[in-house]
Amino acid sequence: MLNIKVVKVQRNNNFNLTKMKIYTKTGDAGTTGLFGGKRVAKDDLRIEAYGTVDELNSFIGLLNAAFQEATQNYFLTEVQKRLFTIGSNLASDPEKHLLTPDIQDEDIHLLENAMDTMDQLLEPLKNFILPGGDTVVAYAHVCRTICRRAERRVISLDRESSVDPKVIIYLNRLSDYFFVLARYISHSKSLPEVPWIARKS
Repeated sequence: MLNIKVVKVQRNNNFNLTKMKIYTKTGDAGTTGLFGGKRVAKDDLRIEAYGTVDELNSFIGLLNAAFQEATQNYFLTEVQKRLFTIGSNLASDPEKHLLTPDIQDEDIHLLENAMDTMDQLLEPLKNFILPGGDTVVAYAHVCRTICRRAERRVISLDRESSVDPKVIIYLNRLSDYFFVLARYISHSKSLPEVPWIARKS
């Protein structure tokens, strides 16, 4: 999450223009602020958790830019919005009990419905498959693996500071969604999936 400072910019001798300044210098000593004012180290587990969610969001942007299908583009943008919800939740000081946006059951159901819809078009999975085969498919698998890491970071955070259970459930479903999406993209591009076959000893 960016720390943004709002400053007044002088124009014609009047301070009438508000501008957002990206650098604040408040993190130069290796700390950052949570929503609520508390400062923690930049490698704090909470920062690592929402930082990984932010990383995932950036890669979804890359995937969304590379895959041109209106329905999926819209859905991926909605996922990005939900990840901002999760980020604001994780970036809030839990001791302040702040009112922040939260994940709803409906958000989780939408992921499940999206997977069910795509899965109807796919052949049953009989083997593990190798990530790749196409750049966009590979982007979807990168999103899947970063999502799994975000889930692990949030679970670690939950052990020391309670996290909304729906956040963990959402990230778990989302990683599954990216796996199905990768298969769906392969299908839509008529690309063969490459199965992993273990070497015989």
